[in-house]
Amino acid sequence: MEQAAITRTVRVAAGVFAPGHVGELTWIVPFEMVDDVLTATRAVQQRVRLVPARVTVYLLLAGALFTELGYRQVFDRLCAGLAGLAPARPSGSALRQARQRLGAAPLKALFDLVRGPAATTATATRWRGLLVVAVDGTLLPVPDAPANLAVFAKQRCNTGPGAIRRSG
Repeated sequence: MEQAAITRTVRVAAGVFAPGHVGELTWIVPFEMVDDVLTATRAVQQRVRLVPARVTVYLLLAGALFTELGYRQVFDRLCAGLAGLAPARPSGSALRQARQRLGAAPLKALFDLVRGPAATTATATRWRGLLVVAVDGTLLPVPDAPANLAVFAKQRCNTGPGAIRRSG
């Protein structure tokens, strides 16, 4: 019986930050795209850090996929495939500080880049005069503060035992 080996060439960035290109996210959002966004928003780190700006972007993208995990757990999942490279394992505090240093501008610019052009009235797809849109059903919980209740409606999808009241 003959055996065959399947190989795959993986491209990583050169230099000191190469181990930071982690996980399958680099297939969807290539590191060159992240680097361009960081340069355009002037968010490239000024000195070598344990958690570079590029890695922080991937950490935040992965954090959106693993919402139930903390930063260290997300970082561990990102680095799980880097067995031979042994990247540093930063503390949760270091990851939080990296997120704060990065700010929102690079992620907003990255989102604008990957979402494509916004639909204008001239190019929008319409069906029977209505704008066709996609809604994924994502719900974001917010506290029941008066300011939030003025803007966001409470959901009426409670199906627990106290949700249905019968008379009589």
